[in-house]
Amino acid sequence: MTTARPTPTLRRRAKAALSLLEGAYPDARTELEYRNPFELLVATVLSAQATDKSVNAATPRLFEAYPDARALALATAEQIEPHIRTIGLYRAKARNLVRLAQLLVERHAGEVPNDFEAVVALPGAGRKTANVVLSNAFGRPAIAVDTHVGRLARRLGFSSQLDPNKVERDLMILFPEERWIFLHHALILHGRRVCLARKPLCHSCVLEPHCPKVGVA
Repeated sequence: MTTARPTPTLRRRAKAALSLLEGAYPDARTELEYRNPFELLVATVLSAQATDKSVNAATPRLFEAYPDARALALATAEQIEPHIRTIGLYRAKARNLVRLAQLLVERHAGEVPNDFEAVVALPGAGRKTANVVLSNAFGRPAIAVDTHVGRLARRLGFSSQLDPNKVERDLMILFPEERWIFLHHALILHGRRVCLARKPLCHSCVLEPHCPKVGVA
């Protein structure tokens, strides 16, 4: 269980885990495909309760039809839906994207703001979305906690929390700020490839010597 002041033992385990993740995933980055902050914002909103693969398959046609916020703001949800029909919750996401684009035009001259509260205020966005966008598009230190990051943080004993915001806080206390962006990408990749939810591949996990395997049968 983490606290505001992690124990020296926990800090040593965290340091060792970070070093091993750096060796295993030296080029860790988001797997969402994008060319600018607007595309990253849209892709991240679409990725909620959906796979990055399904989002990447849909966004090229979407961005060809609506290349920026001003174009998307003029669309209707019904016009957006065919482009994202293969993504979960596509109807609600289509509505959110249109309103999001309209607010970008109204409040930010059509540009994605480099401002946490401004991104969080956009429809379909939240704390995780803001952290993904600001860290990847603008290089601002942040830890985006998705299901993989939350699961691994608990399994590794770095947090006992279920609330993503509290998991984020625990990880921020435990790891150096200059490695926050790398950490959340590496944990996501490790969660997808090795530390699976139901059957973690502990026998091939580089973190195994330092993992308390919390919750693993």
